[in-house]
Amino acid sequence: MATGRTHRPATRSRGIPEATVARLPLYLRALTALSERSVPTVSSEELAAAAGVNSAKLRKDFSYLGSYGTRGVGYDVEYLVYQISRELGLTQDWPVVIVGIGNLGAALANYGGFASRGFRVAALIDADPGMAGKPVAGIPVQHTDELESIIRDNGVSIGVIATPAGAAQQVCDRLVAAGVTSILNFAPTVLSVPDGVDVRKVDLSIELQILAFHEQRKAGEEATTGGVAETAVPAAAREGSTTDQGPDGDVPAVMPA
Repeated sequence: MATGRTHRPATRSRGIPEATVARLPLYLRALTALSERSVPTVSSEELAAAAGVNSAKLRKDFSYLGSYGTRGVGYDVEYLVYQISRELGLTQDWPVVIVGIGNLGAALANYGGFASRGFRVAALIDADPGMAGKPVAGIPVQHTDELESIIRDNGVSIGVIATPAGAAQQVCDRLVAAGVTSILNFAPTVLSVPDGVDVRKVDLSIELQILAFHEQRKAGEEATTGGVAETAVPAAAREGSTTDQGPDGDVPAVMPA
């Protein structure tokens, strides 16, 4: 079986935009659900609705894959599952290490979706000597002293950091020095990495803050429609105003400072 060390996805070399790459997992999830229900084909409108995007954007995304569907028939579900899985590198085995086996790390270790999507949890690593040898999700936890040898012996190129913020950068540095080139960071801190190393950050507090913004805005709109006077806006500003849009025609997401 191939490992993540010997094969790399072809998305960048083929010039697929990062925004499209970010949507491919959404399409794959929707397609997998259709496949499990033995649905043979799907229209761009149906698939776009299931993935939460518009159909024009979906068709543009699929054009980068060389997949255009058949007029009046739609897209072949099984072929698209294979095609997207191949582009994402999910038709091969990607060994992953999870560092930090607290509540979050243990939950990630127990997540059953890794194996079905091409990721094999090769090792669980924690700095607490008392955790060493204890099984989590059927995998014995190993001490951080063994991190470099674990990465080398398993050909690991993807690391998951679920440590407290104060330990994350040191763990990151060790992962990178040992040869890891992609990191999924759950620690509430920004990591500094050299060129050639990809970091994806998952911060639940940021997502909640964005939701709080939208809740506040909805509350303000409800107050306005309930009879509160609207703030006066000069006519010239109203007539000439446009909504700033991103390169794909989307309103840019609001991000915290």
